Amino acid sequence: MKAAFIESVGPSSVIQFGEVPLPEVAVSQVLVRTAAVGVNPIDTYIRSGNVKVTLPIPYIIGCDVAGTVEAVGSAVTRFRVGDRVWGSNQGLAGRQGTFAEFSAIDEDWLYASPRDVAEETLAAGALTGITAHLGLHLHGGLCAGDVVFVNGGTGGVGSAVVQIAKAFGATVITTVGSHSKQQLATELGADYVLNYRDVDVPLALKQCLQKTGPVNLWFESLRSPNPDFTIPLMAKRGRYVLMAGRDARPEFPVGSFYVNDLRAIGFAMFNASPDEQRIAAESLNILMAAGKLKSVIGARFSLSDAGKAHELQEENTLRQAGTLTGKIILTPQVG
Repeated sequence: MKAAFIESVGPSSVIQFGEVPLPEVAVSQVLVRTAAVGVNPIDTYIRSGNVKVTLPIPYIIGCDVAGTVEAVGSAVTRFRVGDRVWGSNQGLAGRQGTFAEFSAIDEDWLYASPRDVAEETLAAGALTGITAHLGLHLHGGLCAGDVVFVNGGTGGVGSAVVQIAKAFGATVITTVGSHSKQQLATELGADYVLNYRDVDVPLALKQCLQKTGPVNLWFESLRSPNPDFTIPLMAKRGRYVLMAGRDARPEFPVGSFYVNDLRAIGFAMFNASPDEQRIAAESLNILMAAGKLKSVIGARFSLSDAGKAHELQEENTLRQAGTLTGKIILTPQVG
């Protein structure tokens, strides 16, 4: 089968596209024929070596996938040949990734695809949707009526946070970097959208909070969080959710944090158990089937152009180029 893989970590140029053996299906695994895969920042961090993990060689890159069941192991109970499925969490913990024509995936990491939801939508929203749901619900304790703030309301995780929080009855405030993104974030359900190229965000956010009340749940997606700015804007017993900025070392206002009974919560999606992720995925399925959760897709490539896809992702994640809105999708063939 064809796959995008690496034999050593390094820049995007180390990605090769070629023949690798079809994976053997273990007793608890499902062989998935790929329809679409999504690109995530973590894929580029692993490929570059910035996140150091032990990799099988050759290592097929990629976390997310949507496709059709081609074969099942003898112990599989949840899926049959021909079922449409989607999943994430591949390419981690020694598992091979998904940038291939076929993937052998343990059934614990797969979910039934909702009827009438396209494979591209499912692949684009897999890791980001599960991350957003875990952060809002499992870790953040989202309640109806909460005021939720998230930086970057049209990015992969940010756009999912906006939609999930809104569907659960929250008031949502977010930031964007262009007029087109401002319109998109509004269409996704954000109540207040602050274009940081047009307004002074600290001032504009304070003006918003005069109408809504302080922030109950701050979902921080920036690589350089600013607790000195965030914490004074939060409600008593507010939750400050951190899921980005591995190298950040910000100053932290301890006094205003503890006197308001605040909670700072760090989490990474891949630490969640299969059961915790399945709960999130099944909730996402309900939202997608109801049209309340959509994936924002900003670029499409073929699997053979995985290197170009990684370059585009890094331009926007690491260098803040602003040339991508939403997720990058790859398919075995384009067109």
